[in-house]
Amino acid sequence: MDQGLCGRAGKLVTNKTRVYNFKMAVSESVRARKVFVHPVVLFSIVDGFERRSEDAKRVIGTLLGSVDKTSVEIRSCFGVPHNESEDEVAIELEYAKSMFELHKKSHPNDEIVGWYATGSDVTEHSLLIHEYYSRETSNPVHVTVDTTLKGSRMGVRAYQSCKMGVPGKTEGTIFSPIPCEVILTGPERVGVNWLQRTKNTAKQSISPLSDMQHVNSASERLLEMLGTVVAYVDEVLAGKVPGNNSVGRELMDLVTSVPRMSQEDFESILNSNMQDLLMIVYLSGLCKTQISLGEKLATVL
Repeated sequence: MDQGLCGRAGKLVTNKTRVYNFKMAVSESVRARKVFVHPVVLFSIVDGFERRSEDAKRVIGTLLGSVDKTSVEIRSCFGVPHNESEDEVAIELEYAKSMFELHKKSHPNDEIVGWYATGSDVTEHSLLIHEYYSRETSNPVHVTVDTTLKGSRMGVRAYQSCKMGVPGKTEGTIFSPIPCEVILTGPERVGVNWLQRTKNTAKQSISPLSDMQHVNSASERLLEMLGTVVAYVDEVLAGKVPGNNSVGRELMDLVTSVPRMSQEDFESILNSNMQDLLMIVYLSGLCKTQISLGEKLATVL
């Protein structure tokens, strides 16, 4: 093991005075062009930061997901205990390995894609921590989450390391930024929308909506989006806004994907689906009533 990096009882211990003598081995594999992060990862990082010990300035952890030819998708993460000071940093390597083995049992397709740290900057200890993850995966991604909320927002940035300097003589390592984007699946989008509703409430909590309220809310949202699209098309046709070929192709695909049917057929399908929805609501209410009665009878007996 190179100078400045030594293992002690399952921990990664680094000495700040030797960091600059450390030579990092970086894989020559293809670098990622973009990083996609799911919201649950950011929630886990913020939760770990809020639960940190009083003397800890930041938290770090392992990022899990998959690597494509040109992109990295981060779907999950877990925190790794560490102690950090001006002179050294110690990481619980055995804990990180055990957590990854447990995660693989429930998510066999996930792999280690990098590591995260809270804060807006890449610190002097980041190079040594990055070296450990370089042994676990080629070209790991380093994600920083700004929990200090500089600029009134939580900045999320992604980096990958690359060599610099004269080969064979003086070499160093820099962290090159990569475009980072937050993506949402269908269930994640529903959860994030519900969380956003709590911002305007005093107790930061809301009551669940009924099924009909969900339908009404979705219909209003659809009408709002259609109004935005129609306004954009009118402005392009009037010459007020230059046309965008990508937007035009997306709109054409949207129009052609809608099946052609008469008003009578549409009303028939809508009424049929509405009856099915009402039947499901009725059956679910009946099941809740039976369960409640069963619990009360069991309590009495």
